[in-house]
Amino acid sequence: METTQREELSSFLSVLPPVDFCCVYGSTLHPNNQDKSKMVDYIFGVSDPMQWHSQNLKMNSDHYASWMVHLGGARLITNVADKVGVGVHFNPFVNWNDRKLKYGVVRMHDLVQDILDWNRFYLSGRLQKPVHMLVDNLDIEDVNSVNKRAAISAALLLLPSKFTEEDLYAKICSLSYMGDLRMFFAEDTNKISDPLPFR
Repeated sequence: METTQREELSSFLSVLPPVDFCCVYGSTLHPNNQDKSKMVDYIFGVSDPMQWHSQNLKMNSDHYASWMVHLGGARLITNVADKVGVGVHFNPFVNWNDRKLKYGVVRMHDLVQDILDWNRFYLSGRLQKPVHMLVDNLDIEDVNSVNKRAAISAALLLLPSKFTEEDLYAKICSLSYMGDLRMFFAEDTNKISDPLPFR
C-alpha cells in the first residue's frame, strides 16, 4: 500500500475512539482501482465494544441506525452484535472525506478466538484474504498466520490431485462463502473468480 493511501485510510481513525486493531479490505485496495465511489471496508478490534460504542455515539451518532441510538444505545448495539449477529456490529454507508465507508467493530477476544478456532468463521474467513493492517497493537498479524496455514490445509484437502496456483487461491477465497446464505441473494456470485482478491 502506498504511503499516501495508507495515510488517507488511517486518517479516518482520528475521528473515532481509539482501537487496538484496524484493517482495511476489499477491492478499493487494489492498486489499479481508481473508483472513489466504491465503499471502503474497515474492521476495528476493541477491548470493550460497549464502552467503545458509548464513546463513538457521542462523537459520531450519525454513523448508527437511528432506531438503535434511540432504543438502547451502546448496550443494544453490543447485544445485537453478540446475540443475533456474529459478534461484529457494522456501520455501513458512513460519509467521510467524500468517501463512503463501512466499519465493523468486534471485541478483541472474539476476533482472536475466531482466528484461532474458526468458531464463527466470519472474520477469520475475511482475514484469509488480502487485507491491509493499519493498527495492530496485539500482533494479530502474527496470530493470523495460524489462520492462513489452516486455510491452505483446508483448501488442499478440497482440491483434486492436480490443480493450479490460481485454483488454490480461488479455493482459499471460497472457504468463507461455503454455506453463506448471502451468496444466494445478496452477494456477487462471481466474487471468487474475480482476479482482484488474488493480487
